[in-house]
Amino acid sequence: MDYSILEKSTMFSGIPAKELRDDLEAVPHHIQCYDKGETVFHSMEDAGRIGIVLEGRVQAQKPFPNGSQINVSIRNPGEMIGPAAVFSRNQKYPCDVVSLEPATIMMFRREDILLLLQKDIRIMRNFMTELATATYMLQQRLEMLSYSGIAQKAAFYLLIQARQSGQNSVRIPDSISNWAMIMNVSRSSLHRELKKLEANGVITYNPPNIEIHNFEALQNVLSK
Repeated sequence: MDYSILEKSTMFSGIPAKELRDDLEAVPHHIQCYDKGETVFHSMEDAGRIGIVLEGRVQAQKPFPNGSQINVSIRNPGEMIGPAAVFSRNQKYPCDVVSLEPATIMMFRREDILLLLQKDIRIMRNFMTELATATYMLQQRLEMLSYSGIAQKAAFYLLIQARQSGQNSVRIPDSISNWAMIMNVSRSSLHRELKKLEANGVITYNPPNIEIHNFEALQNVLSK
C-alpha cells in the first residue's frame, strides 16, 4: 500500500511511512471503495466506524423532513470522516456522508481506533487536534449560515480565511461550485455577488484565488 497520502493526513502527520506501516499492521482496519453518489454513512445510523479518505472526495449532507438539505463539509484525501460521531454520547452519525466521485476509504472500528491512539501518542495528539479543529470550523460555519445574504456569507468566509492565514489572498474551497454548495447558495448567485464586489474594488476575483483590497468594505457588507 502507498502510505504517501496517510503521511500527509492530519491524523498521521509527522509519522514516517515505516513507523506508520508498523502501527497500522498492528491494528485491524479495512479498505472500502464507493461509487459516485454512494452513501458511506447514513444520518442517524449507529456510529461505529471512522474513515480516512484515501482517494476521491466525500461530502457530509444534513437532510431535513421537508426535502431540503445543508451541505456541511467536503472531505478530501487524507481527511477523516465520522470521528466526532463515533465518540459522541449518542454515537449516531448526524449527517449523510456521500461520495462526490469514486472514493476509497480506510475504515476503522471504534475499538480499533482506541487501540491505535494508545499505541502512538503522536496519533492521539493529531486526533485530538483534528476533533478540536472540526468543532471550531463548525462554529464558524454556523455563524456564516446565520447571515441571510449571499454577499454577507461570502464576506464572512473571506474575512475569516484572511485573518487565519494573515494573507490578503484567499483560496476558494476546491471550486466556485463547491464553495456555493458549502454556503447553500446557487453558483450563479455567488458568482454575481463576487463580481459586484470586484466592480466596487473590494476584491479581485480570479479563481481559485480571491485578492482582498478593502477589508473595511468587506466588514461593512456584514452589517448590511
